[in-house]
This record gives sequence, C-alpha cells and structure tokens, in this order.
Amino acid sequence: MNIRNKLRQQIEPRLEPGETLQQVFTAQTGPSPYWLFLTYLVFFRIRYWAFAVTDRRIVVFRTSFWRPSNVEELAATLPRETRFGPVSGLWAGIEMGGTHYWVHRRFQKDVEEADAALPTSAAPAG
Repeated sequence: MNIRNKLRQQIEPRLEPGETLQQVFTAQTGPSPYWLFLTYLVFFRIRYWAFAVTDRRIVVFRTSFWRPSNVEELAATLPRETRFGPVSGLWAGIEMGGTHYWVHRRFQKDVEEADAALPTSAAPAG
C-alpha cells in the first residue's frame, strides 16, 4: 500500500460528515532538505506533516517522526481558497499559515492538482 492510500485511510475518519477528501500529501518543516548532507544533527530538527485537501478546507496533521505515513493529531485548518504553489524542484518550499514547509517532488503533482481545483481568483498562501 502506498503512502497516499495510508494517509487517506487515516485521515478520512477524521473529516467532517459529508466532507470529500480531494488530495493528500506529506511535507516537512525544519532546515532546508538541501543541507541535510552537512550533519546528521539537522535530521532531528525535521518534523513531518500530512496535508488533506478537501472540498471545504485544508487540514494539516502532525505525523510520526519515524513513520511519516502515521497521522497523529490535527495541527491546523486553513481555508480551501488557499493556494499552495507554484512548486518545482526536488524540494519545493511552500508557506502556509506562517510556517515554511518542504514538499518532495514525489508529492508535487498532488499540490498542483489541489491548486488546479481552485477558482482562478484564489489568493496565494501566506
């Protein structure tokens, strides 16, 4: 089972009745992933997050440090009108609710699909 399916299984029961899950992806906070090679100590400052994009809102969950596919608790809720992108590169940086997240290329298509489902008048995140 891939990480998206694991996230969906854990997140769907936590949504409001009638809420439809559109996209899920993981992200991390902490130092830039591009600098991880410098020291292993940076590794312990990383925190993992799961984003659930629904038809009503964006929900951010804290996930396990050792298993990023294991959703632990609700961390934030943002309006669905929030735009993530544009995203590109191996690690794309996105700013959401005053926090800088890093999204790996593996999940950037999910971010782009979430943005594409928005009306063109939606404002950038920040």
